[in-house]
Amino acid sequence: MELDSSQSFDYTSAEGAKSAVLGAYATLSGKKPDNGDTGFGWEQIPLISVRGDDVNAGGKGDQAPFTDTDNYSYDQSYWMYNSLWEILYQRIVQVTAQMAELEKFRAGGVNSQLIDQYLAECKTLRAFYTLQISRVWGKVIVMEVLDQSQLTLKSKDDVMSWISSQMDESISNLPDMRPNQRTDIKGGVTKYTALAVKAMANLELKNYQAVADATGEIIGSGKFTLFGDYYELFKTPGKLADENLLEIQYTDFGVGTGNNVKHLWDFYGPTNWTPSVTGATAGWGFYEPSMKYIKFMLARNEQKRLVTNVLFTPDGINKIKEDPNFSTLPSWVSNVTPDNDQINNSARALFFSGKHYLPSNQLIPGRLSYGSNKNYIITRYAEVLLMYAEAVARGASPTAGSAVDAVNKVRERANLGLLTSVTADQVMDEKYAELGMEWGIRYFDMVRLGNTAALSYDGRTFTMDKQFLPYPLAQLERIQSLEK
Repeated sequence: MELDSSQSFDYTSAEGAKSAVLGAYATLSGKKPDNGDTGFGWEQIPLISVRGDDVNAGGKGDQAPFTDTDNYSYDQSYWMYNSLWEILYQRIVQVTAQMAELEKFRAGGVNSQLIDQYLAECKTLRAFYTLQISRVWGKVIVMEVLDQSQLTLKSKDDVMSWISSQMDESISNLPDMRPNQRTDIKGGVTKYTALAVKAMANLELKNYQAVADATGEIIGSGKFTLFGDYYELFKTPGKLADENLLEIQYTDFGVGTGNNVKHLWDFYGPTNWTPSVTGATAGWGFYEPSMKYIKFMLARNEQKRLVTNVLFTPDGINKIKEDPNFSTLPSWVSNVTPDNDQINNSARALFFSGKHYLPSNQLIPGRLSYGSNKNYIITRYAEVLLMYAEAVARGASPTAGSAVDAVNKVRERANLGLLTSVTADQVMDEKYAELGMEWGIRYFDMVRLGNTAALSYDGRTFTMDKQFLPYPLAQLERIQSLEK
């Protein structure tokens, strides 16, 4: 819950301190039945994600500035830009406020070690939000205190260095376990979540040894394993899996009526389908796996991951076949999913994202809205393995085995043959295959490497001056320190 400073609290209470840290977690999932959406909204993650060559903006003209963004044409007055900025900074402000509250509990005599842990959890959440903002805009405001006179604008490199140091301050104070092993806050932040965030920040800095060290510690812990079934990982069986280092949790409480804490998955869903469960609602069709990605996967004979990651329409299948190299497709390329949901043709897109799909037969009876009860995975062990592999392939000293062993763990689950050696380019291909449609990972990888050719596809031309979105016009008018 979020603490209300106008009320009087017992700052000697450990339960009160736990309520303060739960107020920070509310910024992540945020879907509280009593007061609505305070976490990631439906528009924010797609905006972070849409510019990679793994995904296109669906919609065919609807929400044109979103499509333009996918084509690297930016409108700084577009409401989505301002929404992403404002919501993430609101989250950062709230987390920082909860941290100030936690210090009051320390002063009230609550166990100082517990307060240090809760503060470290808050720092990890705040660092994750700041990472996303800086990836999108580059030079951004870093917040450590609520006093606005002390807010500073830092370059992207300085932001990433700050995130890394914040995680260094936090790691030793966090639980040494998987998030799903926590009994006090199920799925909450642990030292391994913080290590993963540290690795992400150092990847942006190209500090590959720091990446190898952080991810190597996660791997070396032996606590994480890849979920056995890649397809089910992104569905109900994958909730709080041993693979997941951080995820946004939702629930309909296992009953068909009443409170429903859910994400608005409609954004990703097919606009026209014949679900196996009659009455299950369709989506909006604004998030389309790219033809480039699909052909890349087909060329690799990527059955398991492609069937998981992409929902095919009949028109989409026919469009693939227009390419002489793909005129004959394997029988498993179908507009009927493994759970017998039929994806029909749509005016908005040829394909839809399977990672954001919950089979209608996994809906709780009575809950018919698209994706109801589905969690949103943020960071998982497969990404850790591939960050480690990339770092070692780019010259870092190994700290948890070879790069090829890390890649082969991921390939084995995908039912692909094992490699005997691996190059950095092969690791990037594996990341493309494994992490497509997730959190803009592909886009940020290509930008980091200056790979403008990869992002120049299907008529687009990407240049490095397009790597960051322009600051939202509303923020330029409000925050004088922002530069155009």
